Amino acid sequence: MLRLQGEMIRGGTSKCWIFDHHDVVATGVDADTLLLAAYNAADPRQIDGVGGASSTTSKAAIVQASAEPGVDVEYAFAQVGIGDERVEWTSNCGNCATAVALYAVHNGLVPITPDTTTVRMLNVNTGARLTGTIPTPGSTAPHEGTAGVPGTAALGVPVLLGFEDPAGTTTGRALPTGRALDTLTGPAGPVEASLIDAGAPAALFEAKAFGLDGTESLTEFAAAVPALTALRREAALAMSLADQGEPVSHAVPKVGVVARSVSYHTTHGTLVAPDEYDLAVRMVSMHAPHPAIGLTSAVALATAAAIPGTLAHRVARQTADGTLRLGTPAGVITAQAVPATNGACPTVLLHRAARRIARAELLVPVLEGRPA
Repeated sequence: MLRLQGEMIRGGTSKCWIFDHHDVVATGVDADTLLLAAYNAADPRQIDGVGGASSTTSKAAIVQASAEPGVDVEYAFAQVGIGDERVEWTSNCGNCATAVALYAVHNGLVPITPDTTTVRMLNVNTGARLTGTIPTPGSTAPHEGTAGVPGTAALGVPVLLGFEDPAGTTTGRALPTGRALDTLTGPAGPVEASLIDAGAPAALFEAKAFGLDGTESLTEFAAAVPALTALRREAALAMSLADQGEPVSHAVPKVGVVARSVSYHTTHGTLVAPDEYDLAVRMVSMHAPHPAIGLTSAVALATAAAIPGTLAHRVARQTADGTLRLGTPAGVITAQAVPATNGACPTVLLHRAARRIARAELLVPVLEGRPA
């Protein structure tokens, strides 16, 4: 058995195991092999590991202090397979970044300042720069808080998460094809799509193209996942994220549908009126309906809704202050684009919550360099 220290932190609506880079290196095993064994990725239930058997609970971040100017902490985000011995390193996760910020404050990776502490982060997967601002009254690291987010009734430490200049992180521009609207060929024929790169590459479709109105339950939305999965591959090729004949990452591009706001009920039965949000959205995560929305997808939506000609701009209610309220299965999640003073693209801000759940020594079964 290999022994690996780790900390489980809930960031927003995800659970993320955080590992110190030096501890991972000290095991003498490559990170893929280590995570596949620790999570029991080969089993769809992940029953012999620390994975949670869902896309939002099978995540990890490997963290270290950074020597990069203007960066306190750098982290590699891993989406660990579920019934699939594969680790995806091609994307970022905003909820895990929320957890990384809290981890950094508690583990001496950033000096704690009075009132609030801002952690400047670099996601090494994508090159994205983020900030996480946490209340630190009296220069103390908080253990609990009263902040909540849609998708869980649990409360946590408030974290103001900022995606700095998020457009074009992966492909170099917000519109990878140079167009606000493209046509892709799916199982049922041609369909309009907006291909966006902000926060993460994303392929967005209008819900009505699939006979939906964008407010479906997770079960109802699942019926559209096979068609969206096929279109996702076409989007990856169009965005030059993969070449013809190559496998497409499970993590990117993100894919989902958008629609105008209408009344709907959340997963927990709460009625949401049309004037309580600006854009209906249903997203796919690792080939299954996302129970809320990934934060990198929220950034993509906020960016797309501000670009004339995109499907998101076509159906979203436009606001004067850059705020976009997204109607997700879990409830309304708000993103706000704040203009930069130096002429760069806006920083997209989201209010999140985080809580430390456990500090543990993982006993990882590794046999001859491969998961046992």
